[in-house]
Amino acid sequence: MHKSAIKIFLWFYDLVWKIVLPGLSLNLRIAEGYEQRTLKKKLPKADLWIQAASVGESYLACEILKNLRLSYPIKIIVTTNTHQGLEILEQSIVGIIKDHRELSVFPAYFPFDKPSMMKKAVNQVCPKIMVLLESEIWPSLLYALKQHGCITIIINGRITQKSLKRYLVLPSLWRTIRPDKIFAISEKDANRFAKLFGLNNVNVMPNIKFDRIGYNTEGLYNTTNPLETIIAPETYLIIFGSVRREEETAVEKIILEIRHRRPDIVIGLFPRHLQRIKHWGNALNSLSIPFILRSNTKTHVQPGTVILWDTFGELNFAYRHSKAAFVGGSLEPLGGQNFLEALTSGVIPVIGPYWENFYWVGNEIVKNGLVHIASDWREVADILIENTKKSPSHEDVLNKALMYLKNRQGGTAQACNIITEILNKKYKAFSCNE
Repeated sequence: MHKSAIKIFLWFYDLVWKIVLPGLSLNLRIAEGYEQRTLKKKLPKADLWIQAASVGESYLACEILKNLRLSYPIKIIVTTNTHQGLEILEQSIVGIIKDHRELSVFPAYFPFDKPSMMKKAVNQVCPKIMVLLESEIWPSLLYALKQHGCITIIINGRITQKSLKRYLVLPSLWRTIRPDKIFAISEKDANRFAKLFGLNNVNVMPNIKFDRIGYNTEGLYNTTNPLETIIAPETYLIIFGSVRREEETAVEKIILEIRHRRPDIVIGLFPRHLQRIKHWGNALNSLSIPFILRSNTKTHVQPGTVILWDTFGELNFAYRHSKAAFVGGSLEPLGGQNFLEALTSGVIPVIGPYWENFYWVGNEIVKNGLVHIASDWREVADILIENTKKSPSHEDVLNKALMYLKNRQGGTAQACNIITEILNKKYKAFSCNE
């Protein structure tokens, strides 16, 4: 795309942001951190900038930070779009910098992609390397980084066919502001990135999520389970994990069906976003289903109760206690949520027909019986009830899962090698200039 055409696009894009920004300040999910998002709070300078969209990407960023091995001090900023993502970063970074004294890490909210604002953000941070995790493709950011002379790489890259079609409305724009290197998690993703940005420097790497799974499993099973005081050992517990707004009606039907056929079942309900807790409270009341908020649960819950989880960070522990589990984002075309968390907690997950976000895991995982795919809400209910009757031990499920995952690890080491190699070159160049 010609420079003048890019400038026209950025001018129009900036105008759109100027119009929508006042409304965004009223959005509950975005209002938090609004001063950082609009740069009213200045961002610190950093050698390395990592952008992690939300919870999943924040965990990936932490894996990279834990495994970076540098012989010189370095400043790093890690940004995210969500409160949950920032919370994970803040909690994890405390431990990371204790083990890696050479790292100085600052977590922050990601600025809005308003061109004038993003140019200011890049000038404030002045990064040598920008790492975009998974599918973080922002035109103003890429343009500002290109103008600044920063090396930009996509790591653990993934892009859906639907997203690709949307980006290809302006194909020449993306070719002009393309990242320097792209490392995708599958051949299909690599081919899509190549269609968008061109073939140059598009590679395939193992998904870092496979490495994080192994790490979390070890930590999970060596940690005291905080739910032992509220879930009795003999409890028949079914977990509904990461339920999305679009599938709430279907999940209500599943819960009603389970309660009709197995009134002794305890259900743990985890909305994907905590903002939906109020909705679920109203819905359960209207359905005359007894429930208790997790934050108010202090003793063993009674059979037939729904525990509405209004606290963060306990989903994996809940999976450990369950006889069966449904993982959301999969009953409507939303791509699916992370069913591997359930699997590596020792329970075979049930998901709906929509799980495109996790095709990278491989269809062999279904053939091996480690995931059950249901066609609709009725089949989800049938499988969940059946699983409570004859579920394999958590230990057997975990061993089979880890065997499947073992040969698919190594992405974190590769990502760290890529970043370290670039940083070392920048560091040597800086030392020579001095």
